[in-house]
Amino acid sequence: MQRMKDLRQYIEKLEQLEDIRHVDRVVDPHLEMAAITRRSYDLHAPAPLFSNILGTDKGMRAMGAPAAISSVAGKPAARVALSVGLPEDASWQEIVECLATSTKAEGIPPNIVATAPCKQNILHGADASLDRFPIPYLHEGDGGPYCNTWGTIVARTPDGKWTNWSIARIQKLDAHRMTGLIMLPQHIACVWEEWRKIGKPMPYALVQGCEPALPIVSSMPLDDYENESDYLGGHFGEAIDVVRCETIDLEVPASAEIVIEGHLSIERECEEGPFGEYPGYMVTETSMQPVYHVECITYRDDAIWPFIPEGRPIDEFHTAVGVAMSAEALSMLREADLPVTTVWSPLETANHWLFVTVPSDWRDKLPGVDSEAFAYQIGQKIWQTKYGSNCPVIYVLDDDIDPTNPADYLWALPTRTHPTKRRVIDRGPILPLLACYTDEECQEHTGDRVVHDCLQPAPDRGRLRHSSFEGAYPEEIQSRVIELWDR
Repeated sequence: MQRMKDLRQYIEKLEQLEDIRHVDRVVDPHLEMAAITRRSYDLHAPAPLFSNILGTDKGMRAMGAPAAISSVAGKPAARVALSVGLPEDASWQEIVECLATSTKAEGIPPNIVATAPCKQNILHGADASLDRFPIPYLHEGDGGPYCNTWGTIVARTPDGKWTNWSIARIQKLDAHRMTGLIMLPQHIACVWEEWRKIGKPMPYALVQGCEPALPIVSSMPLDDYENESDYLGGHFGEAIDVVRCETIDLEVPASAEIVIEGHLSIERECEEGPFGEYPGYMVTETSMQPVYHVECITYRDDAIWPFIPEGRPIDEFHTAVGVAMSAEALSMLREADLPVTTVWSPLETANHWLFVTVPSDWRDKLPGVDSEAFAYQIGQKIWQTKYGSNCPVIYVLDDDIDPTNPADYLWALPTRTHPTKRRVIDRGPILPLLACYTDEECQEHTGDRVVHDCLQPAPDRGRLRHSSFEGAYPEEIQSRVIELWDR
């Protein structure tokens, strides 16, 4: 496993793959920078690195599409794979398997270092102004520029027992204030509630531009009181270096480009949103949220601010959350002794669907259990977890298809899903950001979920062969055709 220890090392690797595009002309952080990045998603183009940004301090840079679909031919998952320490040609299934395996590794606590490059510049008080930085206005119709779409929020419970690293959207209000979505069951909301109980504002650090694995791990739905820093150390087999903050009792990743320090208010006192979220629609809803007060900013020389203009698939929300949620679900189902091959949240569905594939011999491992009961067990296990509220639709399929390949699942789903039968509908908690629910369901945080039993008969009980090149012709014919035709 090759760990990219900071964002700059990662960018150097993308340079070698010709998967970075330098944008040296003047660009406006008001919509233009985000529009260029959205266009790069549509074209599967190299990630844009902006170095001449209107209205920001000299030397400030920004990076779009840091973990989007790669432009490298035949290696669509390269950016995500490299981010988590895998070769650039790793498949989506291999990435999920790797992260799922790491959930069982013994965590390694972080290592505190005396200083780090993010201390090269230190701003306090009035000098700690967000106006110095290339904070993008991402979509026409957003409530304002958004300071956080790919950074990590560091927060610790008052008792010091849990240090959480997570991602949540944060909107800029002015030079010294931000507001952001604080919504259960997200862990940032859990930590904030603990501070509310004792009537004290929550110390926080917003970290931009860390080593590339960090935003992906910050997206993972780990268990309560499980530190992402320890998981990341266990994943790489070595401790993550952290450095103490200047004004609050927190440590942040030493690989950071920019660190914003301050306190989060205990009252919901400011309107946040609207924001073009990951389902792909420009919503109009706003809500009252706490205020992040900015008290100190530290940053590297020529700092890089990564960002993602979330929206219609495929962008980093879909790649990072899709991979993270799939890995956590795979680990949990295996821990429950359910025979599963892999789990995948298809990127094209804006993470509204979840596929679970199972081996052909699953009946041998679960004697007396029929396919509908098996599918229901899988659905119940997933819906009982923290991330279950993100999974309104689950399909249980045989592993004779690749669930990450749209050509496979767009064939398998319509031919194996009965229009009205072999499904179980359940009602429970939902994430109100999901676009498939009614306004009433979103307000109540409760709605219907469904698991579809798409399993075929057992191989010796009537399962049909694929009418395909691999399934309908003897191996010797296949070999001859490949030899003569694929020259």
